[in-house]
Amino acid sequence: MQCGKYNFDLSHPLVMGILNVTPDSFSDGGQHYLLDDALRHAEQMLSAGAKIIDVGGESTRPGASAVELQQEIDRTIPVIEKITANLDVAVSIDTSKAAVMREAVSVGAGMINDVMALQAEGALQVAAQTDDSIAICLMHMQGQPRTMQQNPTYDDVVEDVNNFLLQRIDCCKQAGISSSRLVVDPGFGFGKTLSHNLQLLKNLERFLQTGCTVLAGISRKSMIGALLDNAVASDRVVGSVAAALIAYQKGARIIRVHDVKETVDALKIAHAVMHA
Repeated sequence: MQCGKYNFDLSHPLVMGILNVTPDSFSDGGQHYLLDDALRHAEQMLSAGAKIIDVGGESTRPGASAVELQQEIDRTIPVIEKITANLDVAVSIDTSKAAVMREAVSVGAGMINDVMALQAEGALQVAAQTDDSIAICLMHMQGQPRTMQQNPTYDDVVEDVNNFLLQRIDCCKQAGISSSRLVVDPGFGFGKTLSHNLQLLKNLERFLQTGCTVLAGISRKSMIGALLDNAVASDRVVGSVAAALIAYQKGARIIRVHDVKETVDALKIAHAVMHA
């Protein structure tokens, strides 16, 4: 998989480290808000084995407030510039805004990671204008972050999510984006109940039929907390690693996490056993 100047071998799982430069993200809000703190954390994740650093400037936790365009640019672009100038690691921009995508790619981001699957105004067009080396992750979300957890319903969550992703893949192809650039993410926790999330994880291999690389982002999410007697985010590490292993065994090749070292170590064992 191409991600900017980096070409990844997907016979091994890739760990994507989460770098939220926000004051209000559900797990690490405010911890990496300052530029030097963000660079330090990116360096720590790289040392722990992360292959991609996913930079986000707008919280998409349930009920989170929207962020103005210029504020999101001010939060993310200096961080991406700093990382690409100082560290040898691929960078992803976690955004739904076309202008943020454009700016991020211009300063070195090799992936666009969009929770709205390029449905926001101008996003599909901007993504289509980027170089063929830029990977694009299309995620499923029912509703909007502000309201997505208010009684989400599906006829069949696996089929409904899969059909949505196939539709977005078709839109990308029609816009001139090669399917080889696309990654799909079923969107754990984005407009899903605990039951929905468990069904998606149990049937994650279904999304391999899209023909795209599958990304799983389950780290520290409420589904983990719910299964661990309502554990707070910081106490969901072991549960998150367990979910990451299941996702890898089910076919996901990019695992998006907060706890990089723990996940990298566990995935090394799983990979060795699976390929013994």
